[in-house]
This record gives sequence, C-alpha cells and structure tokens, in this order.
Amino acid sequence: MHKTLLFLLLFLFTAINTSLAQKNTLSPEASISVLTIGPGASLNDSFGHNAFRIKDPLNNLDKTFDYGRFDFEAPNFYLNFARGKLNYSLGTSNYYDFLSFYVKQNRNVKEQVLNLSQEEKQRLYDFLVNNYKPENRGYLYDFFFDNCATKIKDVANASLNNSIVFNTPEGHEEATFRTLIQNNLNRNSWGSLGIDICLGSVIDKKATAEEHMFLPENIYKFFGSALIKNNDTPLVKESRVLYSKKETPKPNTFFTSPLFILGIIGGFILLITYKDYKKNKQSIWLDATLFSITGIIGILLLLLWFATDHKGTHQNYNLLWACALNIFVIRQLFRKKVSGWFIKYLKFLIILLCLLTLHWVIGIQVFAIGLIPLLIALFIRYIYLISYYNNG
Repeated sequence: MHKTLLFLLLFLFTAINTSLAQKNTLSPEASISVLTIGPGASLNDSFGHNAFRIKDPLNNLDKTFDYGRFDFEAPNFYLNFARGKLNYSLGTSNYYDFLSFYVKQNRNVKEQVLNLSQEEKQRLYDFLVNNYKPENRGYLYDFFFDNCATKIKDVANASLNNSIVFNTPEGHEEATFRTLIQNNLNRNSWGSLGIDICLGSVIDKKATAEEHMFLPENIYKFFGSALIKNNDTPLVKESRVLYSKKETPKPNTFFTSPLFILGIIGGFILLITYKDYKKNKQSIWLDATLFSITGIIGILLLLLWFATDHKGTHQNYNLLWACALNIFVIRQLFRKKVSGWFIKYLKFLIILLCLLTLHWVIGIQVFAIGLIPLLIALFIRYIYLISYYNNG
C-alpha cells in the first residue's frame, strides 16, 4: 500500500515538472521582440518606456515583461525615493492589455523583432521567467544606469552571452546627460526647472554612445543598428509601428510657466527694492523671506548631495544662489545695526552669483532658464542691502 502511494506521488511530481518544463519551452514559431513606448503627458512618462514581448502562437503565449513597476503603497515609498533607495521590479502583462493601456494614453508604440536562434530565444525567455520570481524581480532603481531601458539592453546582452555589438546609429550626436533629459522636456516647464535645480554638474558631462541607452527611444535606435557578434547578423530582424499617436493641440502654458511666474516674482522684488531705495529704508519681511527660501533650498540640495544615494545630485552648483548659510544669518536682518561681517557676507553672496554665471558660461553646469529673473533680482537686492547698510 505504501509503495503504491509512493509510486503515485512520484509519478504525479514527475508529471507536474514535465508539464511546467513544457509550458516554459518555446516552440519554433516563437518570437521575441522589444517594444518601445513613446513619451506620455506626465513628467514621469516624459521619457517613454520599454518592454520585451514573448509571442508563441503554438503555446498560446503572448505576454510582455517590463522593468518599470513600482508600488506607491510600499512602506516609506516617498522617503526611499528621496534617498535614492527606491526599488523597482520586473512585471508581466498580457500583450494586448499592455498595448491597449498605451494606446488609450495616445502614445507611440514600436516593435523590433529580434533575430535570435531557437536556443537564444529560449535562453532569454528562461532568464525573464527566472527573473520574475518574487525573490528575483526587485532591483534598486537608478535613472541613468539601471532603469526600464538599460535593463532591456543588459538582459538581452546577458542572455546572448554578451555577443551584441552596439554600433553608433546614423545621425547620432554626442550630448551630455542633462541635454538628453531636457530634449524630452519643455525647458520652460516646472518639471524641467525641478530637474535642473536638483541635479548637479555630474550630469553635464558627455555621455558615451552606449550610455545614451538610458532613454527608451535610444534603445530603439541602438538596437536597430546592432549586430550579433558571432555571425555578424543584424540584431533586429523586423521593425514595425504598432500604434502612432494622434496629434492633439498643445495648450498655451506660458502664463503658468516658471519663466513667467518667477519673472513676476523677480519684478516684484525689484519693485520693492526700488521703493526702498527711494525711501532709504529696508523691507525686512522681503529679505527674511528671500534668505529663508534660498537657505532651505540650499539645505535640501546639500542633503540630496551628501545624504542620499542619488548619483546625479552630486556637485550641484545651484548652491551658489541657494546658499544654505542664509538660513543661519537671518537674525542679522532684524538688528538695528548689522555686524560688519554681515556686509562682507552679502558681498560673498554677490561673488557666488558671479561664479554661477561663470560656471554657466563655460559649461561646468547648465542652470534652469526659469531662474534668470530670480537670479537678477537677488543680485540687485544684495547690492542694495550693501549700500543701505554702509550708509546706515
């Protein structure tokens, strides 16, 4: 009786394993392709997306794998995001659900069928299936070096034993990381302003040709010109457009843009400064506000640089206008007679603004164009304060 039961359990276990193995075995009719999704309307969709598509009609299989999943409900999500410790994960979807999602968002969808042997298809599919296991699917996200696009490149290369040769696409132009980001944004937008303030001069260095592939659209371009080293054949066998976005009128956002809003604020600062000059007085509330805001922004930028794992926030010369020390000298503004060192400190702030201009001109760091009115207003306000205190 026991032997019969043991035999049945063994038979059942073998049958299940055989069934699972067959389920994960691709047929000769299978194909693997890379999907490239165009930019969307929101800031986090501005750079597009990539995914693998596994299609096997004989096994009734048509699904996608993409490395762009994250969970807003995860513990300490926003804290981890700020600290550069945000985990993304590999996700999978039914292909038609995946496609329908981006069609509804009116985003371009392109497909590149990879020119792989049966063994290479199986190896890539096995890699994805294994990577999708709960213990394997998570990874520490990095915007430039480990994201939904770079994962496509890395997984394809790993599955093909690093036999892909990524040639420089026709029309390729060298660019800095910041330029590559801003090419996907409106320079006079709040998203662009936030990126230019938070990310430091490290992203103003030229990206290598292969480093351009942190952007999904560049995955499409580089895959299109890539070769498989072993037999020198093109990596992509066939390319096709699955959906072309419908062009819609773009709203006029200038009157809500950083350049317009900060222009009004800068003009207001200059107006108050002019009135103070005519009356030979100081609007302390204005200076306390400016020193508080610039000081707090400076402290936040220092935290992004030294207290997080973000690589792109290092060496941030926005600290030349958002000086963290400003928050610690506010008390001087409320004294009847300021200390002599405070006048020297104001001169120091003017020197910092001059250094910022020099950094911008020679290309050490590119700053947000929306900041220009504010920077001019700060420069003139500091000059007025020096004159006011010297004559006081």
